[in-house]
Amino acid sequence: MSESATYVAVVKDECETCHLAVPVLAEIRQAGHPLTIFWQDDGGFLGPGLAAAAVDDRALERSFHLAVETVPTLIRLEGSAETGRTVGWSREDWRALTAIPTLGAGLPLHRPGCGSRSVEPGVAEALRVRFGETGIRARTVEVAPGADPIEACYDRGWSDGLPVVPPTPERILRMLRGTRRDPHEVMGRVPPELAPCTVEKVAINAVMAGCRPEYMPVVLTALEAALDPGFTLHGVTCSTCFSSPVIIVNGPIAKRIGMNSGLNALGQGNRANATIGRAVNLVVRNVGGGRPGEIDRATLGSPGKYTFCFAEDEGDEGWAPLAVSRGIAPGRSAVTVFAGDGIQGVTDQKARTPGELTRSLAMGLQAVGHPMLCEWAAAVLVLSPEHYAIYREARWDRSRITSALQDELLLPGEKVAAGAGGVAEGMPPSRAGQRIPKFHPGALLLVRAGGPAGLFSAILSGWPGGRLFEESHPVTREITE
Repeated sequence: MSESATYVAVVKDECETCHLAVPVLAEIRQAGHPLTIFWQDDGGFLGPGLAAAAVDDRALERSFHLAVETVPTLIRLEGSAETGRTVGWSREDWRALTAIPTLGAGLPLHRPGCGSRSVEPGVAEALRVRFGETGIRARTVEVAPGADPIEACYDRGWSDGLPVVPPTPERILRMLRGTRRDPHEVMGRVPPELAPCTVEKVAINAVMAGCRPEYMPVVLTALEAALDPGFTLHGVTCSTCFSSPVIIVNGPIAKRIGMNSGLNALGQGNRANATIGRAVNLVVRNVGGGRPGEIDRATLGSPGKYTFCFAEDEGDEGWAPLAVSRGIAPGRSAVTVFAGDGIQGVTDQKARTPGELTRSLAMGLQAVGHPMLCEWAAAVLVLSPEHYAIYREARWDRSRITSALQDELLLPGEKVAAGAGGVAEGMPPSRAGQRIPKFHPGALLLVRAGGPAGLFSAILSGWPGGRLFEESHPVTREITE
């Protein structure tokens, strides 16, 4: 043990183990070792004998720079270099660190410590902003004293029309804790301006959307899927159509972060559902420049341009989840991004057999895009529990339901030809002698979701760019955390 060794202890009053360590700290001083004790809340419990060694660290600056996570912490220094550390109370470890063989003779062998105030929720990020290097590369926008930061976000065009959470450095750092990815990793170029987008920029928009840090893996994977060339995000964003990314989540992460796949799954009220989809849309707006009225030329738009995200109900072991049907291993988490419009409800309260229900659902699906247009757009059929029960009782699985729907959706060319029935819209008359599939192979996706009562299912119509299905189609990606 070097004679030049000095010691630093960090304690707080609201810690029984710190109180237990007070006589031990006095022993260290009595042994002639230089000792400084930083207290985080109230140093009175140290008593007059240690008052000369006690230093107020209620600002937590020293605790931050010493990277203290647990109190009590005892650190040995040789000059300015740390050469040893122990946390909590362990008689063996404290004796080894101080080379005092009789230290703490009357105390228990071991007592766990308590969490340092410097790592309490929200505090660690604030300390990093105040005393450390944040690593944030985004430009800081100063808001005038007394100004409302939410209104400042509106004024700068960062909002989708709803209030956003101001992205302070503390909130950005907290959001980045939701992923192990490098904040400066470039995820891709976001259309329409093809601006490079880093993980940090995603975190900023996730803050504004109201996400929790644990949503970040889903947000990042959904954005990666949307940036896949096969999704054609540029076309979806700049189109005159209704569409926006619809995000469907599968796997354990959906339950872990509290996503809704049940009652009102396609509606409001669930934070994860609402904010994950919103974060992706804000990235398109704020990073890619996809602002409505400018390069976003949607004739009508849809509420999905705010957010459209939900989880699939995976509560039936006989049902292959959407992600599994698209090549993801069972038990893994994944997102599927679909370029979709709004919700078209399908009401059938009388069907009792799979055949009856299939014909009914096919009639609803025929309306996607237009009843006379085939191979025009993809679609998602969201089966409610009561409708799915009709198939389950007959032991129809995903594959059989899909096949039966495709059979029902082979439409006579003469009935969907332009001009048939006095309707100008439709397929080329040259196909009048054919049976034309409503959807390209793979362009009809089935998902289970919804509440346990109500014989209602839903159809999500797709972007018409899907008529070139090999060039524009849904994309599924596994979530890496």
